[in-house]
Amino acid sequence: MDITVKALAKMIDHSLLHPTMTEKDLKEGCELAKAYDAASVCIKPYAVAQAVEWLKGSDVMVGTVIGFPQGNSTIAIKVAETAQACKDGAVEIDMVVNVGKVLGEDWGYVTEEIKAVADMTHSHDAVLKVIFENDFLPADKYKIRLCEICSELKVGFVKTSTGYGMVKGSDGKYGYKGATEHDLKLMRKHSTPTVQVKAAGGVRTLEDLLKVRALGVTRVGATATAAMLDAAAERFGGKAGDGSSFGETKGY
Repeated sequence: MDITVKALAKMIDHSLLHPTMTEKDLKEGCELAKAYDAASVCIKPYAVAQAVEWLKGSDVMVGTVIGFPQGNSTIAIKVAETAQACKDGAVEIDMVVNVGKVLGEDWGYVTEEIKAVADMTHSHDAVLKVIFENDFLPADKYKIRLCEICSELKVGFVKTSTGYGMVKGSDGKYGYKGATEHDLKLMRKHSTPTVQVKAAGGVRTLEDLLKVRALGVTRVGATATAAMLDAAAERFGGKAGDGSSFGETKGY
C-alpha cells in the first residue's frame, strides 16, 4: 500500500499535555493539528470544551487523559473524569492504569478499573485507550496480562506510555524509554486484532513514525507533528500543513 501524507497524519494524536502549556499554547496546538489534519489532539482535561470549539470545521478529533500521569486516582474518580470529559466533547479517552495494582498483580482490581472506565466511555460512543506506562513495568508478564484484559474488555487501544513516566537510576538521574520496539511487538502480538496499538514517547521523526507503523502501530502520541509531516511531504509528495508558522509543542 502506498504511503501518503494524509495516512500518516491520521496516525497522529497531537499532544497538548505539558503542565506549563498556556491557553495560547493550547490554541496554537489545536490550530497546528487542524492545519496538518492530524487524527486528534490529546489535550488537558480542562480545555476539552475549548478544543472542540477551536477545531470546528475540521475532522480532527478531541481526546483527553484520565488519571494522568500517575494513574493513582480511585476508580470512581476516573469514571467521573471520563464522564465529564465526554460531556465536554471528548471522543477519545486515554486512561492511565493503576500501576501499583498491576505490579501487585491485583488483576481483579485492574480489570474492574478498566471495565468501569470502558463502560462509561462506550456509553458516550467514545474510544478508550489504556496506558500501561511500560517504563514502570520490569517484566513482560505485566504487559501481556494487561493486553489480555484489554482484549477481553474490547477497549479501542493499548498504549505504551504517558510521556512522563521517568524512572530514577542508581546515579540519581531520571531516564525514560517510552515506546520501544520490543514493547510494541509484544503489545501487538498479545492483543486481539480489534485492539489497536498506540505508541507514545520518543516518536519524533519521520523515520520513527514509519518504523512504528511497520510494527503494526496505528496511532502515535507526538509533539513533533509538523516536522514529521513536513518530512513526509518532502519524501512522498502530497500536501502537509504550513510548517513555517508552527514550532514543536512541549511534551513527549
